[in-house]
Amino acid sequence: MTSNARVVVIGAGLAGVRLARRLGELGVPALLVGEEEHPPYNRVLLAEVLAGRYAPEVIALPAPDGLVRARVTAIDRAARTVSCADGTRIGYGTLVLATGSNPVLPPLRGLFTEDHELPEGVHAFRTLDDCLGLAKAVRPGVRAVVIGGGLLGVSAARALAVRGPQVVLAQQAERLMERQLDPNASRLVHRHLTDLGVEVHTECRVRDVRSLGGAVRSVELADGYALDADLVVLACGVHPRTGLAEAAGLAVRKGVVVDDELRTSDPDIHALGDCAQHDGTVYGLAAPALEQADVLAELLAGDATARYTGTRSLTRLTLTGTAGTAGTADPTAPDSPFGPFDLAAFGETEARPGDDVVQLADATRGTYRKVVVRDDRLVGGVLVGELGTVGALARAWEGAEPLPLDDGPLLHLLTNDGGS
Repeated sequence: MTSNARVVVIGAGLAGVRLARRLGELGVPALLVGEEEHPPYNRVLLAEVLAGRYAPEVIALPAPDGLVRARVTAIDRAARTVSCADGTRIGYGTLVLATGSNPVLPPLRGLFTEDHELPEGVHAFRTLDDCLGLAKAVRPGVRAVVIGGGLLGVSAARALAVRGPQVVLAQQAERLMERQLDPNASRLVHRHLTDLGVEVHTECRVRDVRSLGGAVRSVELADGYALDADLVVLACGVHPRTGLAEAAGLAVRKGVVVDDELRTSDPDIHALGDCAQHDGTVYGLAAPALEQADVLAELLAGDATARYTGTRSLTRLTLTGTAGTAGTADPTAPDSPFGPFDLAAFGETEARPGDDVVQLADATRGTYRKVVVRDDRLVGGVLVGELGTVGALARAWEGAEPLPLDDGPLLHLLTNDGGS
């Protein structure tokens, strides 16, 4: 069977859905192909589902009309068709790869069974199925080990903690979220997790996953210390899904290489989102993926001037949730450890020699704000605990305009909670 569409988009994540919807609004017919059984959803909010704050349907994305559930197995560039696992072939005029990324599975001894499957109790944390599997297994008293202390690991540990398990987070780096946060902000995140009862280990390398009868029983660290575990969550990062592109002979480095028009080495095939590498960068974040989708929609609709020139990424994470079975504390109380915990980071959060740094910290409230200024321009910042000023700061950073010479306006940006 062969069907035809002017534009075929492979991947029904945030980027693919955004592109298909924008194309529909611009009058361009598009067919969206997604392999997951669930309706398209916002992957950024999976931790909220795991925490019990949102039901799965709450994070669903408005699906475009042309949605096919199938797993694409090959691209035939000469015939301009894609083949699916069910035998279907789909013809395209323009093909867009929005295949996203896969979780990194670290090279640990014992991570896979003889059948090359993860042992019972070991979960990646990337898809809604991963999330639902974890939610089904989690309960008070369960011993959970989260491997990885980046953005994903912190989100997973926090979400698990409010559901009642005994949670241990093992981070190989010297501090949490070292790629996004400076040391002071990392310490506040560490304190927040500790207040929730999470046992945090940094500078800690996991070397072995031990199972019995096909089910995980413990995680062994490099120093020989063993952590008892009924659940293990792998939150070690992601890598672009480039298999289809490589097999089709497209240029691939870290991701599928694209130019400013998001074209691959084949002018009839574009790529965007987590799988794409633009100007040497694979962003792996929602905001750049959505921006790329908007630019590509304009291009495919006939705007010859549209270009993607890169994104100055803002990392924003709201760690929220309810107490669930974790305790009797009122989750809405301002000083409750189960209440919201917000953080945002943008640009360069670490100062270079000669940079000016403005910091405001409130140890009692657990809030921290810092901006880095270079040559009278805001080049980055980090906020923890309260994000009222993030909108104004992000706009000043994105505009890259010179700041006034005196500190008044900058301090106003840091302290004006109406800035968002």
